[in-house]
Amino acid sequence: MKRGLVLFVICFTFFSLNAQALDWAYKFVAWEGGVYEVTEELVDASDIGEKIGGVKRMADDRTGSYYGDASNYYEKGTKYYAIKGMDSGNAIAVEEQEGIWLKAVYLNETPFHWMDILPYILLGITAFVLFIALSLRYTSKKEPRLH
Repeated sequence: MKRGLVLFVICFTFFSLNAQALDWAYKFVAWEGGVYEVTEELVDASDIGEKIGGVKRMADDRTGSYYGDASNYYEKGTKYYAIKGMDSGNAIAVEEQEGIWLKAVYLNETPFHWMDILPYILLGITAFVLFIALSLRYTSKKEPRLH
């Protein structure tokens, strides 16, 4: 009896593990440090301006974290466009499918993520290494002083 109960508990624990995902309140895209809520408002083809970006990564369904040009709904490669006569800081167009664009309106700034500053960190490290290399090269080419 005890053996069966232990086996039941082990099996129940093992098989009851399930994946959890966030239930997002709305579809969004992130671009240039801003979060834009994608509305159901269609943007006419004549109002589509130049391509300004696109989805580069998906938001994490488990933690909700994201950085850069991301989305919680649209696949990597989905394009963003400027809307003629409208400031891109207020609204952009998201390509829902070929020839269909939806308006996305600015909500707020994207949350801070350390990957946002990674290029600056790498640039600083590169500059430091270059400085050290040039300093060593300059000091090795100096003629020795005679006393």
